[in-house]
Amino acid sequence: MKQEQLYDVLIIGGGMIGSAIAREMSRYKLKIGVLEKNLDVCYETSGRNSAVVHGGFAYDTGTLKARLCVEGNQMMEELSQELDFSFKRCGKVLVGNTEEEMETLERTLKQGEKNGSTGLEIIDEERLHELVPAVVGKFALFSPNSGILDPFAYTIALAENAHANGVDYFFDREVTDIIRKEDGTYLLTVCEKNVSRPGNVLSTNTTSNPHPSTHKKQEFTCRWVVNAAGLGCGKISEMLGIKGYKIIGSKGDYIILDKRTGALLPMPVYPVPSNTYMGIHVTNTIDGNVTVGPNAELVTDFEYYGVPQESMDYLAESASNLWPHIHKSDYIRNYSGILPKWVDENGAIQDFKIEILDSIAPNAINLIGIESPGLTAAVPIARYAINLMKEREELEENPEFNPKRNGIKRFSELTTDEKSQLIKDNPDYGEVICRCEMVTKSEILQAIHNPLGVSTLTGVKYRTRTMMGRCQGGYCQMRLEQMIEEELEKKETEVLYGRQGSWVLSGKVREVDYS
Repeated sequence: MKQEQLYDVLIIGGGMIGSAIAREMSRYKLKIGVLEKNLDVCYETSGRNSAVVHGGFAYDTGTLKARLCVEGNQMMEELSQELDFSFKRCGKVLVGNTEEEMETLERTLKQGEKNGSTGLEIIDEERLHELVPAVVGKFALFSPNSGILDPFAYTIALAENAHANGVDYFFDREVTDIIRKEDGTYLLTVCEKNVSRPGNVLSTNTTSNPHPSTHKKQEFTCRWVVNAAGLGCGKISEMLGIKGYKIIGSKGDYIILDKRTGALLPMPVYPVPSNTYMGIHVTNTIDGNVTVGPNAELVTDFEYYGVPQESMDYLAESASNLWPHIHKSDYIRNYSGILPKWVDENGAIQDFKIEILDSIAPNAINLIGIESPGLTAAVPIARYAINLMKEREELEENPEFNPKRNGIKRFSELTTDEKSQLIKDNPDYGEVICRCEMVTKSEILQAIHNPLGVSTLTGVKYRTRTMMGRCQGGYCQMRLEQMIEEELEKKETEVLYGRQGSWVLSGKVREVDYS
């Protein structure tokens, strides 16, 4: 095993929370590394959610969820301008029909006002249908400050800005052991999967495993360790010696509808919430699609993301009671996400836990149960964690910190004159690779050569929206694969779709001699 150099801080988990912490910590003179077990920053909870910026009214007064959600909501415009990702404060309605539901909404409004949410109001049927003409309901709680964003773009923006400010990102690094040494530093052992590429698919050797894998171990040393492992937070907490946290998974399935439905939904439409569940809702996306879901199923398998047909049928039937414009002809994809919920011995869902236990794991920031509204609250969560660190160590500001980050300019969103000028300056903008989303060769090349060094097809997808249109990559996927081969000098059997072992091509179907 190769001994790595000493870091001031190692963050376990490079998703939205880990990358927000990395970005905010890079404001100080610290050597920071991020250890992420996947091959990109948004493969799990960070990229598998409703993409809603919540108003903060749905959480118990006095909780971190309520406080940090309101803070995150209020700073989202500033963050979107600094980090160059799209955010829309479109509002949200919680729709009801019965006297009991009206009472619930009135309680929710009062709770929201105590939490610091502003602009909340109960609206009647006429006002509701002015806001969302296609909705079914007699009244609603209207939250004008709720909004939507692209969770992939937001997570990538946080990570790229952190990296530009000196943070090292290590992908395919799963932490398997943590030891606190006598000098007070932490020794982290990580596993790097090394899955060999498969041989020719026509190989007659059927007895050997065509996808052998080895696990190369590395060691990293740090003064501070941060548990931002999301679904793995309970396991990492145990490694730190902080025992007893019970983490359950809440799996939610979604349907994505074609963009032609987007004009019928100007803002997210929710049912009246229960005490523990916001209900199946319909949500407009920042790019014009509509998502339907999620349901909520308790799971112990944190890696299975399949969506069964009966779940899709249930989502469509339930959501149609709110918004009767869900038709199978508009389905273009489904997906699911899993939230890490911390529960007590009775199964009751608990608040965010952000702690340093000096008597057990000094210099370890432990984040437990960071579920919804983690997307909205990501930067306030990061700052809360750093303030705990500041109580124990004086941090020197980094005078070279730059909060600005420029993303990939989207050709499809520009004016005709702007497009013409770009093509004149760079002819690659004149070649459209993804027809559904109008993504050009130049955008894809920028994504392939991204600052984090991500080289998968989904890495390009999350950065450009290729393969996210009606055909879901039917036209452009293999062209993207070829471009990754050419630009990164990879063999055709080395290009991965998203995860380790997800080869796009396993070999040649036949050998052709053109001589």
